[in-house]
Amino acid sequence: MNRWVSRLLVVLLLVAVTASTADAQRRSRRRAIVTQSGPTYGAHVGYNFDVDDLLLGAQLSWPLTPDLALYPTFDYYFVSGGSLWALNFDLKYRPPTRYGSWYVGGGLNWLHASSGGVSGSDTNLNLLTGLEGRRGRTRPYVEGKFILGNGSSFQIVGGVSWR
Repeated sequence: MNRWVSRLLVVLLLVAVTASTADAQRRSRRRAIVTQSGPTYGAHVGYNFDVDDLLLGAQLSWPLTPDLALYPTFDYYFVSGGSLWALNFDLKYRPPTRYGSWYVGGGLNWLHASSGGVSGSDTNLNLLTGLEGRRGRTRPYVEGKFILGNGSSFQIVGGVSWR
């Protein structure tokens, strides 16, 4: 029963973030898009379907060009009986689209787990895609990420970035 409640909360959060992004896209159709350069930072919550637990994280997006950015993130997974966290070192690319809110990316994932006094690390490959608001100082986003390697998994996160 507890898992269903946590899953429902994640789905509701992701729907809210997606709806606010869609609303921002509709408003931007009436106006020209003004993109602002510079780093953004933020926080996110999500759900990893293979670990079967919630996660909380933080991210930084540091533009190298208008379409390409360094995208390091940190994720902490709420697992029982131990700890599990990941550092992600990704690149994020915005293909030329009408509104510029869609992005794709990839990079390295360093996963660290400990349980019962035993700890270990694993390195994996990340593939990700998402939608992010492009106007204003507060930018909501939603993202899906495949973590490929030993113990592959899929997770969805939603959050807010600030300029």
